[in-house]
Amino acid sequence: MSMNPFCEIAHEEALRMKESGVASEVIVVSMGPTQCVDTLRTGLALGADRAVHVDAPSTFYPLTVAKLLKVLVKVEKPGLLILGKQAIVDDCNQTG
Repeated sequence: MSMNPFCEIAHEEALRMKESGVASEVIVVSMGPTQCVDTLRTGLALGADRAVHVDAPSTFYPLTVAKLLKVLVKVEKPGLLILGKQAIVDDCNQTG
């Protein structure tokens, strides 16, 4: 698995914000099968502080992704959420 270009851009911007002191923590999130953990490891290696994996055997519909993100926002209480534009076709709905 690899991080798609849209999520890489979102991840880079989040890291820039952290480096400038605007953000205190960068959390990467991936939704999909176990193989998505590799994408999260990439995000951690690039500088994210934490990673969250929502394990699911099948791909999600956009509404399901939105509902899961809503729950994650309630739990994590982020000040800002930066998302990639779309997931690439690789059985892994990724969000930076």
